[in-house]
Amino acid sequence: MDVQQIIFQFIGGIGIFLFGLKYMGDGLQRAAGDNLRSILNTFTSTPLRAVLAGATVTALIQSSTGTTVLTVGLVSAGFMTLTQAIGVIMGANIGTTITAFIIGLNISDYALPIIGVGALFLFFFKNQLIASIGQIIFGFGALFYGLDLMGNGLEPLQNLQIFSDLMIRLSDSPFLGIISGSVMTFILQSSSATTGILQQLFAQGAMSIEAALPILFGTNIGTTFTSVLAAMGASLAAKRTAVAHVIFNVLGTILAMILFAPFTRVLSMLTSTFSLNPELEIAFAHGVFNLLSVSVLIWFTPQLAKLVSRIVPGEEDTIEMYEPNLDYSLIQRSPAFALDQAKHEIVQLGQFVLEEYNTMFGYYLNQDKKSYDHVLKIEDVVDRIDIQITEYLMYISVEDLPVRSSNEHAQMGE
Repeated sequence: MDVQQIIFQFIGGIGIFLFGLKYMGDGLQRAAGDNLRSILNTFTSTPLRAVLAGATVTALIQSSTGTTVLTVGLVSAGFMTLTQAIGVIMGANIGTTITAFIIGLNISDYALPIIGVGALFLFFFKNQLIASIGQIIFGFGALFYGLDLMGNGLEPLQNLQIFSDLMIRLSDSPFLGIISGSVMTFILQSSSATTGILQQLFAQGAMSIEAALPILFGTNIGTTFTSVLAAMGASLAAKRTAVAHVIFNVLGTILAMILFAPFTRVLSMLTSTFSLNPELEIAFAHGVFNLLSVSVLIWFTPQLAKLVSRIVPGEEDTIEMYEPNLDYSLIQRSPAFALDQAKHEIVQLGQFVLEEYNTMFGYYLNQDKKSYDHVLKIEDVVDRIDIQITEYLMYISVEDLPVRSSNEHAQMGE
């Protein structure tokens, strides 16, 4: 195979792989419905729940970068606090390992039949859910077909002296490997793609585990570039979220490099115990690395939030960050108590409206930009709270309420 064919097959393979990954993620997202934002918004009350929410959403959309950008947007809009966002980012790093394990299944021989089945679902069924399932299956098959092409294209590299010298250099210089993984991930905009390439190179015997691991660790740093770009021009809280993402991933990489020797021993033990193929060995390395980072750093979430606040100083607008306390689980268990929660939030909404009026009157007298900007922020928060309360009252309306509570509900809904 000549150099041109190697390059063409590799580029084509990675293109089909990225298409399959995104198409599968879009199908999963469509099948899940419009619940991804609500998962992040609702299930983040504790650091552990935030981690689980981040991992779940990332597994659904097959993109830790997508989850992080979504989180930055939620923080910027005031739907999520910085501490909650840090937990989601930790979970996103765990969720992205799912793709590596999928790749580790190594079912490339069945890629074309899987694509065929997906196409049948897509073109012969009108039901949206079935079409979404077809999209998932088609993307799944395309992912493995792209991997197969990519692997075939990379296979001759192990016989090239220049590539062997490069791998030896990466083995001797872990820092260079981390930089390589970061840059590759930034260029491809997908840590899963970089990990997939690593899995193929390692499976072909073109690189050692000592060379592969630093590149793998660097992929986490590479994913932070997109969140930093997404936070530019956004709110103070969004900027802090992006910085927290960078700090967490850099600290996780430093931790893994400090524990590099025991890390490789544990990986070797897992490989021999479970008879892992090369692709799954990299997947396990990815999973253990991210679980190790989260299990250590989750205990320091408040300290990390304080550090980020010092790095990105500024006065945070507490009104912009306000989130109504509306517990949907109460609606069926105790609709009357849920109604009391809605009543409390309506009172709070009234206070915000009063503050908005006073600030607007101050702007009328002084014509200062600060008052103008504050009025716009309060107006956004008032609209958001109004929508959430209205939705909450609609859910309560289908429950059986006592007569007095039913009358209160009718008055609140006016």
